[in-house]
Amino acid sequence: MKIDRIGVCSWSLQVKNIPELSKFTEKLGVSNVQIACGDPHHASWDEGEKMPSVAKSASFKITGSMLGFPGEDYTTPKTIELTGGFGDPATRKERIERFQWAAKRSIELGTKDIMLHAGFIPPLGNPERKSFLDTLKQVSAIAKRHDINVSFETGQESAELLLKTLEDLSETNLFVNFDPANMLLYDQGDPIEAVEILGKYIRSVHLKDAIRPNSKGEWGQEVPLGKGQVDFPRFLKTLNKVGFNGPLNIEREVGNQKERFDDILHAVNFLSSIDV
Repeated sequence: MKIDRIGVCSWSLQVKNIPELSKFTEKLGVSNVQIACGDPHHASWDEGEKMPSVAKSASFKITGSMLGFPGEDYTTPKTIELTGGFGDPATRKERIERFQWAAKRSIELGTKDIMLHAGFIPPLGNPERKSFLDTLKQVSAIAKRHDINVSFETGQESAELLLKTLEDLSETNLFVNFDPANMLLYDQGDPIEAVEILGKYIRSVHLKDAIRPNSKGEWGQEVPLGKGQVDFPRFLKTLNKVGFNGPLNIEREVGNQKERFDDILHAVNFLSSIDV
C-alpha cells in the first residue's frame, strides 16, 4: 500500500512535545498523525495552550484528534467497563464538559474529526440504554455547533450493536473509528466481518494487531502488526471494498518508547509491503 496513507497515533510514541513528535514521524517516513488533544487534566503537552499553533506549523499533517478521559482504568475489561467513556452516569456531566473543551481544541488544531471511546454501549432492552444514547446525542449536538464529526472507537461491543446504536441515534456527524485489534482484545467478533457491517460509518482507522483472550473476562494480547490474528491483506482490501480510502494510523500500546517506535517502524514497513 502507498505510504502516503500510513500515519501514527501520537500517544503511541509517548511524546511530550511537538518537536519530539515531528522527529519521530520524520524517522518513520510518515506524515499523517492522529493527535492526542492534550487535556490538561489527563495528558498534557509541554506546549500547553500553545500546542495547536505549534502542531499546525509542524512537518506532519493532523488527520484527527483523540480524547481520553481522566479516571479511565484499563487494568481489566471489567474496570474499563465501569470507568470508560460515558458509561458511568456519575461522570457524564464532567466528561461532557471535557468533550466541549476537546471540540474547541480540535478546531484549533485545524481538524474536523475527533475520536473517543464512547464506553460500553448498553444492549437493546437494557434500562440504561436510553440515558446513554441521550448522552451521545448531547455529544453530537456539541460537535454540530463546531461543525465537527465524532467517531466512536470499536471494541467494547459487537459490530451489530454499534451499528444499531448509530442507526437509532440517526445523527449525521456520528461515525466509527475502526480498530481491528480491539475486536480481538475485547473478544467481540471477527474484524473483517465487522468492517462489512459498519462500512458506511467508518471514518477513521487505527491499526493494531492482537490475539484473542484465552478466558472470558481477560484481555487479549496486543502484538506487533502481522504477528497476531488480524489478516491485514484481507482487512485492507475489505476497507477498500466498503469505500474507505482515508489515512490508516498505526497505534501501539505496549512497551517503552524505543520498543514502541521499533514496532511502529516494523508496521510501516509491513504495511508498505502489502499490495492493495
